[in-house]
Parts: sequence; C-alpha cells; structure tokens
Amino acid sequence: MSPLSTTPADQPADHPGTHTADLVVFGGTGDLSMRKLIPALYHSDRDGRLSPEFRVIALSRGGLTDADFRGKVDAEVRDQVPADDQAGWQRFLGRLHHVSVDVGRHTGSDAGGDAGGTDTAGWGALTRLLAGHERRDRVFYLASPPRTFGPFCRELHEAGLVTPRSRVVLEKPLGHDLPSAQRINDEVGAIFDEHQIFRIDHYLGKETVQNLLVLRFANAFLEPIWNSLWIDHVQITAAETVGTPGRRGYYDHAGALRDMVQNHLLQLLTLTAMEPPARSDREAVRDEKVKVLQALRPITGTEVDRFTVRGQYVGADGMPGYLDEPASTPPTEASRRVETFTAIRAEVKNWRWAGVPFYLRTGKRMPYRRSEIVVQFKDVPHSIYPGGAPNRLVLRLQPEEGIQLHIMAKEPGAGEVTLKPVPLSLSFGETFTTRVPEAYERLLTDVLAGNPTLFMRRDEVEAAWRWIDPILHAWESQAELPEPYPAGTTGPAGAHELLGRSGRTWHEEDA
Repeated sequence: MSPLSTTPADQPADHPGTHTADLVVFGGTGDLSMRKLIPALYHSDRDGRLSPEFRVIALSRGGLTDADFRGKVDAEVRDQVPADDQAGWQRFLGRLHHVSVDVGRHTGSDAGGDAGGTDTAGWGALTRLLAGHERRDRVFYLASPPRTFGPFCRELHEAGLVTPRSRVVLEKPLGHDLPSAQRINDEVGAIFDEHQIFRIDHYLGKETVQNLLVLRFANAFLEPIWNSLWIDHVQITAAETVGTPGRRGYYDHAGALRDMVQNHLLQLLTLTAMEPPARSDREAVRDEKVKVLQALRPITGTEVDRFTVRGQYVGADGMPGYLDEPASTPPTEASRRVETFTAIRAEVKNWRWAGVPFYLRTGKRMPYRRSEIVVQFKDVPHSIYPGGAPNRLVLRLQPEEGIQLHIMAKEPGAGEVTLKPVPLSLSFGETFTTRVPEAYERLLTDVLAGNPTLFMRRDEVEAAWRWIDPILHAWESQAELPEPYPAGTTGPAGAHELLGRSGRTWHEEDA
C-alpha cells in the first residue's frame, strides 16, 4: 500500500457543477502546457466548470513571477480567445500562478525549461502557496519526460505536499519497455494509490471514441453483428503529414511503435474489440479493455517478419527524409534503424473475434493527416445484384470527427439496376450546435472529478508492453534497416503486401 491509502475524492465541489482544486503543472511553461492544457482549462472556465477558487500553479526553472507567466500565456494563447470574452480571459489569467523550482535536481531532467541550480526555496514557495488548502483537491500534472515521474512524486512526498485528496496525472509514454514501465509504476505507486494515478492518453478524450461505445452499446442494430460472423477485418490508422523536424533526438529512441502503437492504437483496438461491460462504471470498462490486451495473439520470432512492417521516410518532392530533417546533432546508427512507419496484423484470440485480423498502421510524412477506425463487414451471403461491395463503418477521429456507414444504394435512372456505395454520415460539427470540446478538456474534467474511466490502469499499461516488447526485441536483433518509403506516400510496399496477401487493401477513400 502507498503511504496515503484513501477512497476517491467524490465529495461535491464547493459550487455545484464546478470543480475546486489546485492544479500544479510540472513543466508548466512548456509546449504541452501552452498548446493543450492552458487552452483546455480556459474553455472549461468559460463553460462554467471551474469554481472561483480554482487555481493553476505552473512549475518551471524559468524564474518567472506570476505577472511574467500570465504575460507569457496571454501572448501565446490569446488568439484562441473569442473577441466577446475578453473579460472572461482576464478572469482566467487571474487564476494562474508560477513557482520557480529546480524540479530536475534528482533527474538531470530539462522538464523545467531552463538551466539552474538546486532551488530548495522554490519548494518552500510552493508549500506556502498551497498552505491552508489541504482539504482542497490537489492535482499534480507531470507534463515531463517519464524518467522524472518517480523522482517528482518523491519530491512532492518529501515536501509534505501529497494529501489524501491528491491525484497525479502521467503523460505518455509510460516507459520505453515493460521493465521501465513497471519501474515507473512502482515508484509512483509508492507515493500514490492506484485510484489516485491518472495515466493519460488524449485519444481517449475524443468525441468519436466516446461515440464508439455509445454506438455499440446504446443501439440495438449494431451489437448483434459486431463479431467474426459479420466482420471481415478492422483497420486502425493514425497518419500524419508532418515529419520530425527538431525532434529526431526523441524519435531516435522512441520510434512509431513506442510513440503511437503501444498507447494510442492499442487503446482504440481495445475499445473496438471489448465485450459489453456489465455496467457503465469506473472499473467495468477498464476491466474489459484489459481482457482484450490479454487476448492479443503474441507476435514473436519469425512471425514478426510476417505480421509486422517497419519503414522510414526518405526525401521526395522537396520534402526531406528522416535523416535529413533539421536537428541539433547529425544522424546516428539509431537514426538509421528507427521506424517512422509501422503496420501490424494483430489478432484477438477469443470467441467474438476469432479469425478477424486487426490491422494497425501509423506513419509520418504520409499524404494526409487522418486518424480513423474502419470496420469492414463481410459480403452479403448471396448477392442478386452485380457490382456490390461490402458495407463499411468508418469512425473518424481527426481531422473532422464523425461517423460514416457505407451502404449500397441504387443509382437513379431507368433500365438496369446499378449499385453505388454511399455514406450515411454523422458529422459532429454539423449535427450538434454546441462546441465540440478538445480531448484535453474532457480528460481534465474527469481528472478533477476523480473519474478514472478514460485513463489507463497499471495492468492495462503493462499488458500493452508485454505484447509490444517481443516485436521491439525482434526488430532490434535484425540486421535489416526499415524499408524506405518516399515522403508524401502511404508507406512502404510491405505495408500493402501485409493486406494484399489476403486480398485486402488499406482504406484510402477521400485521402
């Protein structure tokens, strides 16, 4: 047990429908904070979900005053503020505070953003700022490298800042393999109980992901055919047009498998393949997701060559290759071996999905930016019309969230019946007049409410690494380099052969 065994903080907020807490952000002046966290909190405030007492406390080694930090936020985020809400924006800026702390003194971390010596006075300043609010929820958000998670939690505990109503949020990636993930979980778990730990994956906050569960479990027509009798295969794609300029140092040690598959794509797979939970509560959904990961057929040994593909983009059409991207250091051997693209044929070994392949694909420098789940149904048992095509359900996560069900329809006109696939479309932006919140808004709201449903549990993270690690180890032992593919294309030839061997193709419609 951790030193703070307690029940989740479900007590009502000071103001009905709002959240009162101190949100302490490590790396609070960094890119994630400025691009995602601060805008999400502003919109939550504008929608009335934060109480007047709610505070955001940014930690960094920047030596900023509160006024300096508010000025930085104003300069970097103001363009997201509607013209008619300047008063609300000023109110939100008043919630922001900054404390200079050398949060990297035990880690060698640059998470604080600036160099500096040990600043024990900074911890005292944070303690004074939090003093008198011990009964208020405290959320410590670690927007920092995973190697810092354990040391930061120890720092908080040693400073006496962790209370029974505290929570900690961990950004991905959680480690770089199973042993490192277990070590981080052990270190954080020595300070916080499992119900206090929120491992975040922003994909799970997207409206389409939420609608996937509603689509399956709140509509009678779909669930009876959500199985191997009616579904031919499933494709899960996360494609990006950008490369890795300035990020090669990170990507050399991460690669597409760690960066995207182990978390984002496997999370989408679990939600697609999970059994209906007995109830909609905090643990039932996570229980079913873990069962899917445990049912994944291991890919080991020579099967890695058969069921996985890795590639690296090379220069084409004026776009640089991975090795030519701007970086502070020249390419290394690790640079030449890292994958910027991967495709995997996975199988879930249970009664519902026996024989149904799940194709996972992600890549940099592809011709379009798109994240989607494509459920390909089987052909009708006996078609009386020529030219038909299987039905297909497409759940689009980005760039425009929505759902399309592709059905066969007759083209208008006299004479012979001609079929044409047409989509029945649900665009969230066009259908609903309310603003669609960003993923971080939903997830931060759930953190403040103490609701862990959309966050990864320890056994879930470790089950994902158990499946990923044999693939990583096999790739690392191979002499072959990743298969090259021209920047701006849909990936290496091997990815198309992965599906082509069974007569299938990747879904590229409207690319």
